[in-house]
Amino acid sequence: MDWNIGLWINHWITLLSDIDFLWAWAIAFLPLPWIIYRFVKPVKKEQHPLLAPQIMQRLEQQMPPSLLVQNQNRAKGIPLLFILLWCLLILAATRPVQFISPNPFEVSGKEMMLAVDLSGSMKKEDMYLGGYDVDRLTAVKAVVSTFIEQRQGDRIGLIVFGTQAFLQSPLTYDLHTVKTLLTETAIGMAGNNTAIGDAIGLTLKHLKPNPKTGKYDNAVLILLTDGSNTAGQVDPLQAAEKAKELGLKIYTIAVGRVTHRTGLDLFLAGKSDIDVESLKRIAKLTNGQFFQANDTQQLSEIYQYINQLESSEHEVFHYRNRSELYMWPLGLAFLISLLFAQSILRKQGGGK
Repeated sequence: MDWNIGLWINHWITLLSDIDFLWAWAIAFLPLPWIIYRFVKPVKKEQHPLLAPQIMQRLEQQMPPSLLVQNQNRAKGIPLLFILLWCLLILAATRPVQFISPNPFEVSGKEMMLAVDLSGSMKKEDMYLGGYDVDRLTAVKAVVSTFIEQRQGDRIGLIVFGTQAFLQSPLTYDLHTVKTLLTETAIGMAGNNTAIGDAIGLTLKHLKPNPKTGKYDNAVLILLTDGSNTAGQVDPLQAAEKAKELGLKIYTIAVGRVTHRTGLDLFLAGKSDIDVESLKRIAKLTNGQFFQANDTQQLSEIYQYINQLESSEHEVFHYRNRSELYMWPLGLAFLISLLFAQSILRKQGGGK
């Protein structure tokens, strides 16, 4: 029994230790009623009531002494009730809160934009995932989703591009939302062509440079495509030059098997589906790197490599959820005031 009482006491001590008062200064108003009563004098009455000594004497003779004492006790008990109500109101005004256990939150300072190609060529099923042939976009979603989960503490944004480039998500710490938006993308939703230059330009538009240096000190763009620039208003190399001036590092990833054509195919369609040379130049201009992923395994290894290259120390912040408790003393004061009002009404009803 004593052991249970000890646990109960420890439990309440722990709860009370987690309680804090956000507006503790409100307790300074606690002596306000006493100050008003002590230093503010009531207004003197200019009219005097009509005295009837004979009637007052008759009432004193007929009224029992016990009732007179009871009325005096009630008169003395009323101020105590008002004191309790005032204390409860002051307690509610101090905004008592109960803090829950602190949760760590890591911030790295890295800003990473992901630009994913959604052109029609991404539907080619030349990638392997789980032992099955899948299209390029399905493989990209599987690998990039894992990469996003590993970048806790980074601000990540998502751009999709086809014939046009669109911002799906600005830079945010909410990686779950970025991952969800990536999962919901579909081939052709941005058009069937490939606007690589517009994707780079849109990234530059939505990044904020360091006010002191005027450059994107910790910003990285990972550009994933399976084609060459066939649409858009911005030339990819010109966009890369601008990215170089602003300090944006670009990693370019060519996804899918590169097919080198010969004979009539070479004359009709060119050397390859992917403009490897342009992607290499973009990466070199911005001090990034170019990667070629012929299958899902290579793509996964590439993202793991980038994850290691762009790793950084995390600053740990703590935030604590809190629960407001002011409604409890305020509610108790309201109930007491209702009971007090009810007792007054009963007295008036009994007097009638």
